[in-house]
Amino acid sequence: MSTSKDHQSNFRAYQSQTTPHPLGLEVSHASGSYIYDVQGKAYLDFIAGVSAVSLGHSHPAVVAAVKQQADKYMHVMVYGEFIQGPALDLCMALARELPDPLQTTYLVNSGTEAMEGAIKLARRVTGRSELIAAKNAYHGNTIGSLSLMDFEARKAPFRPLLPDIRHIEFNNTQALETISTKTAAVILETIQGGAGFILPEADYLKKVRQRCSETGTLLILDEIQPGFGRTGTLFAFEQFSCIPDILVMGKGMASGLPIGAFTASREHMDTLQDPKLGHITTFGGNPVIAAAALATLNVLQKTSLISDTLKKESLFRSLLIHPAISEIRGRGLMLALIMESPVVADYLVLEAEKEGLLLFWLLFEPRAVRISPPLTLSEAEIREGCSLILRLLDRYEKSAVN
Repeated sequence: MSTSKDHQSNFRAYQSQTTPHPLGLEVSHASGSYIYDVQGKAYLDFIAGVSAVSLGHSHPAVVAAVKQQADKYMHVMVYGEFIQGPALDLCMALARELPDPLQTTYLVNSGTEAMEGAIKLARRVTGRSELIAAKNAYHGNTIGSLSLMDFEARKAPFRPLLPDIRHIEFNNTQALETISTKTAAVILETIQGGAGFILPEADYLKKVRQRCSETGTLLILDEIQPGFGRTGTLFAFEQFSCIPDILVMGKGMASGLPIGAFTASREHMDTLQDPKLGHITTFGGNPVIAAAALATLNVLQKTSLISDTLKKESLFRSLLIHPAISEIRGRGLMLALIMESPVVADYLVLEAEKEGLLLFWLLFEPRAVRISPPLTLSEAEIREGCSLILRLLDRYEKSAVN
């Protein structure tokens, strides 16, 4: 019988890692807002699988939907050929929630795959090649998504990437003149994630929308992180008077199961039929995962979880007051603690795990500590986690003085 020590060494030997020093927590099970390791230790989860586990771990409605669908059928055919109830019901439910012209959805397996489809769609619709993205943007790591990033250290080892990519500074309205009749699409995160949970200022997105309309450019909004209720509305763009031509989503759609989607008008989406099979996926729209996504959406619609994210944000902000925290960025339950230095951020993430609280970093802001818990997180759990964060920061400052 293998031991935990065997698992740690086998993890290194047989499963690829993305960093030299993975956290290596060996999971036994998870429920609600907690993850349990094989020793039975409980960890309060303020990460939610990096914004993916919307309804907490193993939510009964999601588990029931998965089991019920698995008993009927699982994979039966590549995407778009057979009528599969859960996938169709999910697309119809999204259409009811979204404004015109966002009525037709293509289901895929992840957010970055959805972004790849959106890039293809924009180029197909406009007949143009130029793409404009934001500095410090993160849209995924497949070749197209990676090409949108301006972080050369991450891009250089994988060049050549997509050509005709330009970058503008997020929230800089003067830079919008860069958008021209040569531009196929402007691609923005509604709220910048890896950059440190940066909100659009004033009427920035509204002005982006206007400039895109003037030049015949499609606007693609990436809602992979804020989407499905994390910021007080089902999608964050609803708060900024800006409707995109293509909406990209993923992460929290199915409460922890792999899914992504891009939504556009019927007219635009039909262009992917010419050439035939212009975009195709084997497992996109998988009925078991679509059932989980539909169950997630139903729970969000029938409860106050979405609006409650703003109340929970207020509680976090009222509790997390400490000299080591320079500011708190973000909205709802998409929050980033900006620490006084990267050293403090590293300390907080690593020491919190030892004490039973899971926090994480952001990609491009080394001072940031991610707080993106399940939307089901209770007030008591917020207080529990914040109390630990403050104790750890007090401990850090005391040790620094000594």
